[in-house]
Amino acid sequence: MSVPSPRTPGWLDWYRDPSVPAFRLPAGTVDTHCHVFGPQAQFPFAPERKYTPCDAGKDELAALHARLGVSRAVVVQATCHGADNTALTDAVRAAGDRARGIATVRPDVSGAELRALDAAGVRGVRFNFLRRLVDTSPKEDLTTIAAKIAPLGWHIVLYFESADLPELEGFFGSLPTPLVVDHMGRPDVTQPVDGPQFARFLRFVDTNDVWVKVTCPERLSVTGPAALHGERNAYTDVVPFGRRVVEEFGDRVLWGTDWPHPNLTGHMPDDGLLVDHVPHIAVTPEQQRRLLVDNPMKLYWPGEGV
Repeated sequence: MSVPSPRTPGWLDWYRDPSVPAFRLPAGTVDTHCHVFGPQAQFPFAPERKYTPCDAGKDELAALHARLGVSRAVVVQATCHGADNTALTDAVRAAGDRARGIATVRPDVSGAELRALDAAGVRGVRFNFLRRLVDTSPKEDLTTIAAKIAPLGWHIVLYFESADLPELEGFFGSLPTPLVVDHMGRPDVTQPVDGPQFARFLRFVDTNDVWVKVTCPERLSVTGPAALHGERNAYTDVVPFGRRVVEEFGDRVLWGTDWPHPNLTGHMPDDGLLVDHVPHIAVTPEQQRRLLVDNPMKLYWPGEGV
């Protein structure tokens, strides 16, 4: 057995004793954006990774969901595991039919490999355009992958920053599958919510087959306050952006925890207080129901009841 690699210096571990949320999640809530890291001794990290995290396995994820009141999950492949989706599929299988997966694959992935991933519960792939996390992939490679997954009815999850949207949106619009955008396209929340950058993002969503995750206020916030020490009105500078997306695209918004919050540097949020952020962006019970239950069920468990 290989010796585990030490975690990246300064790495922030996930919050070990999250508060019980004051906001009660509706029955059937789906966490559409969470990850598993290892455990490294069982599922080694990819040699080409840009960071080495702490262990954060499926058992810890299940315990968090039980504490928060989450019923189902969509586990997104972490970049530290590269294109080895073993830890991901192990976590999804362990949850029975109450989990789905978003994989990372290479252009040479075979049809048999894709069918095996589909049988394991994978329903999409992630394209990551953040240069600090991955070496940027040629668009030709991504086009090849998109063509291979489209017959399976999968979708593509996009991770990019809004500042890069002008050079990417033409490519995104050419992809032959539905699209799911992580973290509202990472807007610059110091700019006005009705300013040109976010307006362009909203137009992109409106004119394409796009779903939006109103996730990760802890990554987007500049002025806070942080979701710590009982603060249930956290990340107020992000709220107008999330609320605008929920209001304009109520049938195409999704929510998730981003647990175990990879690569945070400023602080590690209390996941219970992150749940308490939800009613600030989805104000009415109808908005909350669509965001947390109806929309993710339609995308990941079509035709099934809660």
